[in-house]
Amino acid sequence: MQLTDFFKQNPRAAIAFSGGVDSAYLICAARNAGADVTAYLVCSAFQPQFEWEDAERLAAQLGIRLRILSADVLEDPRIAANPQNRCYFCKRRLFAVILTAASQDGYSLVLDGTNASDDVSDRPGFLALQELGVRSPLRECGLTKTEIRRLSREAGLFTWDKPAYACLATRIPAGEPITAEKLQITERAEAFLRSLGFRDFRVRMRGRTARLQLREEDLPLLLQCRETILSTLRRDYDGVTLDLEVRT
Repeated sequence: MQLTDFFKQNPRAAIAFSGGVDSAYLICAARNAGADVTAYLVCSAFQPQFEWEDAERLAAQLGIRLRILSADVLEDPRIAANPQNRCYFCKRRLFAVILTAASQDGYSLVLDGTNASDDVSDRPGFLALQELGVRSPLRECGLTKTEIRRLSREAGLFTWDKPAYACLATRIPAGEPITAEKLQITERAEAFLRSLGFRDFRVRMRGRTARLQLREEDLPLLLQCRETILSTLRRDYDGVTLDLEVRT
């Protein structure tokens, strides 16, 4: 099935929007197909500010209605405890907010941006979406990440080459409780590295140590900015290390 066919069959839908590559293209495709859609962005402590800003910018570019909602994810002890299946409880909470708002707006169908490249075999969050009846048109239509980036570029979307981004909670090891302070420290560290020109990276929290995961091509920049990075990150961390084994 083509996306245009999907939206002919489903001409009205609410779309969960994160500001990322996949949901951005899904919204663009829906608009181009003439579908009646509204984008729903749920702001929480797990999303950094730049993701919200990108979502607002993209919605404005496409002329799509954007509803900004909020959810206190840390209020749920099952999420804050950070178990292996944390994403299941988090998705249930976030999409419950979207489903409620979408229903109020007259939408009975909610869509998300899961694509055909995503390995859903071990993704508790995808199980939650299935249980809630959320559909994933990009996946249903067999669109891979590579294809979505190409199509996004052809459509003139600034998100086409945006690095994949997992929520801030993923920077904290499973089993270690998540707190607002830990998330704020992580967001502050990553915003600082982003301001220096780093792309597609992670700052993992290991105790009070920052473990940097960078692209190989960014290592010269790391060495160039070494002292600045150390002095800045040590305001929040006791130490800073470079992970040479795991790539982002």
